[in-house]
Amino acid sequence: MRYKNIAVIAAKKNEEAIKIKDALVKEFSFKDITPNHKEIADVDLVIAIGGDGLMLHLLHEYENKYVTLYGVNCGTVGFLMNSFNKENFLKALEAAEESILYPLRMDVVTADGEKHSHLAINEVALLRQSSQAAKIKIKINGKERIETLIADGVLVSTPAGSTAYNLSVRGPIIPFGSQIIALTPISPFRPRNWRGALLPSNSKIILELIDYASRPVSATADSMEVKNVKEVSIFEDRSLGFKVLFDPNHSIEERILREQFIN
Repeated sequence: MRYKNIAVIAAKKNEEAIKIKDALVKEFSFKDITPNHKEIADVDLVIAIGGDGLMLHLLHEYENKYVTLYGVNCGTVGFLMNSFNKENFLKALEAAEESILYPLRMDVVTADGEKHSHLAINEVALLRQSSQAAKIKIKINGKERIETLIADGVLVSTPAGSTAYNLSVRGPIIPFGSQIIALTPISPFRPRNWRGALLPSNSKIILELIDYASRPVSATADSMEVKNVKEVSIFEDRSLGFKVLFDPNHSIEERILREQFIN
């Protein structure tokens, strides 16, 4: 095996995931750890058993640990996960191919002047906090592109996240490895015909909130939320690369491509 020190984690309260974890620990003597376990200095591969929520949680949990993750699906969609076959598990694990996920970094200034910085593997989203629509000025690489977007919000998506929230608000699916990110409005009112943009992944996006005091907006990076934002800058952070394994013929590239042909 190319991985010498392997740990396994199961989603809490998922009986099927816990059952698979127990079987793998018994059969292969993998290290049994919990989702919040941080002492993994001697681990070079973590097997995550559950759904995409568990995988996203672990990617954030171990963002500075440089550990590789392999997902086993016991959830619903399982876009970041693999199917499970106990009889051929080690063979599948050995044949799995590595993909690198580059996150977005969200730097936020709040209405009170506080500064926050978070990573997003799927998307950064701005959403109105009240009954009033958000008003957002959009700048790309220092140049104003939209003076006032009136909408429920706006999001910026990575290729890996383009089939998630981005797709549900009619954003485009982005081929993995294309070095493109999507800027997608959420329920736009003005400009009425604007449906978003595809941008080079090295773009720096600045979203300035107009009337932020009377029209409060929150910003989220995956599950991390900052309320009452004044300005948000977003860019792809290439200083971090998350290593995720996928079974052959079921790579993230193939999954994103296949998603475009599902009715």
